[in-house]
Amino acid sequence: MNAEDIMRRNAHPLKGDDTIESAVDLMEKERLRHIPIIENDDTLIGIISDRDVRDARYSIFSDKRLDDILQKPLTTIMKTEVFTVHPLDFVADVASMLSEKRINAAPVAVDDKLIGMITGRDLLDTLVQLMGADQPSSQIEVKVSNVSGQLADVAAVFKDHGINVTSMLIYPDKQMAYQILAFRIQTMDARKAIASLEDKGYEIAGPTMPDMGGPASS
Repeated sequence: MNAEDIMRRNAHPLKGDDTIESAVDLMEKERLRHIPIIENDDTLIGIISDRDVRDARYSIFSDKRLDDILQKPLTTIMKTEVFTVHPLDFVADVASMLSEKRINAAPVAVDDKLIGMITGRDLLDTLVQLMGADQPSSQIEVKVSNVSGQLADVAAVFKDHGINVTSMLIYPDKQMAYQILAFRIQTMDARKAIASLEDKGYEIAGPTMPDMGGPASS
């Protein structure tokens, strides 16, 4: 999945000579936290955040009246060093870069031309979709040795029960010799599959069964 698959194609851009007031109005109307700033030919020249607007209203022009501040052009507060992503960048790479740079949004651009916007909310929504958590399903986490063949063996148990796997993630366990296989499966009752996994000697890291006070067991 690439950036172009999840980006917002209407990035709600403004021009550099638009006023701070216009940015305030647009942020409130569209519930935005970031606005890209472009020239007439869609060339990206900057970006502003809701923090930039707040700082402008209460800090850098503090000796002026609020009405005067709001009529200032966006070029007075925008950041001109803008981190952008390419529409063909993988979503996972975009998420990693935003996390590394500690930013919550990035314009999507080709040859400095704005074509969209990606926010942290877009990435979170995509994660939920990729994990299948937006559909009726159950999650089972299985602790396995970090050796080849474990994924296929565990998946075979779900196949034997006629259960479809909608998504799967692997993450390291606290013990380096093990890893966790997190399956999202299309059933609301995973007890039989859990019992079969335990019969085969697998440790169920989750779900926790409330009536047992610990990991699921048969």
